[in-house]
Amino acid sequence: MLKTSAKFERIAFVASETSEARQALDRMSERYGNSDIATADVIVALGGDGLMLETLQRHMHDRIPIYGMNRGSVGFLMNEYHEVGLLERLERAELSSIHPLSMTAVDRAGTTHSALAINEVSVFRETHQVAKLRISVDGKVRMEELACDGLLVATPAGSTAYNLSAYGPILPINARLLALTPISAFRPRRWRGALLPAAAYIEIEVLEADKRPVSAVADNIETRSVVHVTVKEAEQTEILMLFDSGHNLDERILSEQFRY
Repeated sequence: MLKTSAKFERIAFVASETSEARQALDRMSERYGNSDIATADVIVALGGDGLMLETLQRHMHDRIPIYGMNRGSVGFLMNEYHEVGLLERLERAELSSIHPLSMTAVDRAGTTHSALAINEVSVFRETHQVAKLRISVDGKVRMEELACDGLLVATPAGSTAYNLSAYGPILPINARLLALTPISAFRPRRWRGALLPAAAYIEIEVLEADKRPVSAVADNIETRSVVHVTVKEAEQTEILMLFDSGHNLDERILSEQFRY
């Protein structure tokens, strides 16, 4: 987590479609102006975690810091909403740098699909029949057959999202790790997943793909009827997020581990 020393004079506001977020957009734009994103020093996203992920996805190659203000429900990735003092908050904010996952999926027609994921890459069964998957890490088969509803690979930033709901581990934001977590594992029933180095190259082969179709999803980008999926860290892509001092992503993830 790094302190920023930048002056954020040109702010671009984006907002979700809820009335609360749109009203906030009007008030904040009137108070601070609303610059074009192409010339802005920072993007301020007004909404919930869904808008934040959408904004991060859209601008992940632009190297522009993104600061979220919660006008949604959960707001795990957001800062508190206050209309006054935004410029001072931005100048005191702490910078988190994260790397997304790169997913490459091949479907049954032989077409290759690529996408980036900030939270997780998941594979899911498409029908009532259990999915059967073979898992390899860095070219070595680690599990010949996993019968399950699905499997996910989560980043530290995404470890408190769907990964946590699937009983996967919470990872500190600066941990150079990925969480490999099964979703409703049937065989082996007691397998709870694995922690992998961030540099790991993960391959998921879909067994009996015709009989047991599987989808692959990078955050919210879905590819159906896949036969082979690879996942690795996109180390050349850096996403910049801003958090209020004392309420950064490190602290939020640490606090989440002590909730009961």
